Amino acid sequence: MKIIKPLFTSAIISAVLFGCGTGASIISTPPENIDTSPLKVSELTEAEKHNWGHLDMIADTIPGMSVEKAYAEIIKNKKGKKIIVAVIDSGIDIDHEDLNDVIWTNEDEIPNNGKDDDNNGYIDDIHGWNFLGKGYNEQLEFVRILAKGDTSNPNYAAAQAEYDSQYQTWIGRKTQYDQIYQQILAADQILAKATGKEKYTKEDVNTIESEDEKVNQAKQMAQYMFSNGMESMDEAKEELSSSLEQINERLNYNLNKTFKGRVTGDNPDDLSTKYYGDGNVKPTVKTESHGTHVAGIIAAERNNGLGANGVANNVEIMSIRTVPNGDEYDKDVALSIRYAVDNGASIINGSFGKSFSTHSDWVRDAISYASEKDVVFVHAAGNDSKDVDTEPNFPDDNINGEEISNTYIRVGALAPKYGSNMVAGFSNYGKKNVDVFAPGASVYSTTPENEYDIKGGTSMAAPAVAGVAALIRSYYPTLKASQVKQIIMDSGLALKPKVIVGGNSSDIRSFSELSKSGKIVNAYNALIMASKVAAQ
Repeated sequence: MKIIKPLFTSAIISAVLFGCGTGASIISTPPENIDTSPLKVSELTEAEKHNWGHLDMIADTIPGMSVEKAYAEIIKNKKGKKIIVAVIDSGIDIDHEDLNDVIWTNEDEIPNNGKDDDNNGYIDDIHGWNFLGKGYNEQLEFVRILAKGDTSNPNYAAAQAEYDSQYQTWIGRKTQYDQIYQQILAADQILAKATGKEKYTKEDVNTIESEDEKVNQAKQMAQYMFSNGMESMDEAKEELSSSLEQINERLNYNLNKTFKGRVTGDNPDDLSTKYYGDGNVKPTVKTESHGTHVAGIIAAERNNGLGANGVANNVEIMSIRTVPNGDEYDKDVALSIRYAVDNGASIINGSFGKSFSTHSDWVRDAISYASEKDVVFVHAAGNDSKDVDTEPNFPDDNINGEEISNTYIRVGALAPKYGSNMVAGFSNYGKKNVDVFAPGASVYSTTPENEYDIKGGTSMAAPAVAGVAALIRSYYPTLKASQVKQIIMDSGLALKPKVIVGGNSSDIRSFSELSKSGKIVNAYNALIMASKVAAQ
């Protein structure tokens, strides 16, 4: 399941309810005393907010990937090879102003003629494939297990426990958020009357003086919203409305045992039927923005005067629509990986995941197939603040602890501030099963209809790493996928600080304990190491 926009913060909820987040040497390495070196204490500028993941740890004291430094000092005017990166996600707005020139086109297929010109089994797959057809909303995997009613399923009891827990949680949230929303609507009406303006400002609110208790309570609520980053009560209403929409979708679709989301006509438990869906790789609705955001992190056209810069500059993005508003089907994921490999992708980005997997073997087989075909598979670690060494997150590349692929990279998420809060509170971690960390919190990128937005998740960290992998494969094309993975892991920065883990301030550990490499990805170092390995 893709990352969803964070709901209203708990602090705001509490306040509202109870009365008011090259031949060069590898030199981009922190000095020995970095733990005591001055840290960035000022707020990020607007430019830094839009580009922090590309900045440099030493020059900017921000845990970015040194992308700009890599372009300035290593890539410069070098010409690289075009690299196809498949984005298995929720669909991509392939007409976006910052992406339309970097979209892969299947030159062997004639558009819209209703024929399978290249004989790959997929008719009119011009820019990729859509395994969801016109589908959008879906159940979560553990709900599908329960809906089948097979109590002999070894995961049935765990699925039932998860369902009971989540259903109560989301019902509680609905009640809570409905209450907050009504309070904000009432306060907004009171303030509009008190100021005599339908569109009042912060200054208008601050100058209100009244002996009416309701007016003063409304003023206090608005001021608290302003202090938590809201520019207006209209913005607060919009945020609450968006949160309520997510909550209702979770209850009406994701957790609804009677909901039927599959519209493609195939049997998701039968891998023999492969050619379903259609060639429309775009999102079905504007809010289905996840895949477009991911694509922009990898390859939004650089330095064209538009909103965002991707990590990689020699990329063609293959769009494979597989991830619904709910949990992806294992069958769709397995076939998507194979489609990407068979149609020329050398890197695959998978910013999705789930805690239950009915046919995990199908997906592992596909990951193994990608590895055999020299393809890098970059996967988001997940956003449950948990240790994936002990609590599963699918897809994965291991069976009973033994890895079946040496080209699979699992990525945790960093936040834009070096120090104890460097690891994003939502990010999963694991000394065995997470490979590296990369920028993932508050990342600016493309969204549908020529728009841009900031999103956060390991979903954003994975494409950052996919972009670095694309740079390596572009400028050092003789390197194997397994070498690319090892370079990314070995060339990262091994930072020293103790960090808050899982957003729990009482759980503080050394950063090195949270992943196999113990490092954050660094594009500059990776390209230097790649040049040395390629020259051997």
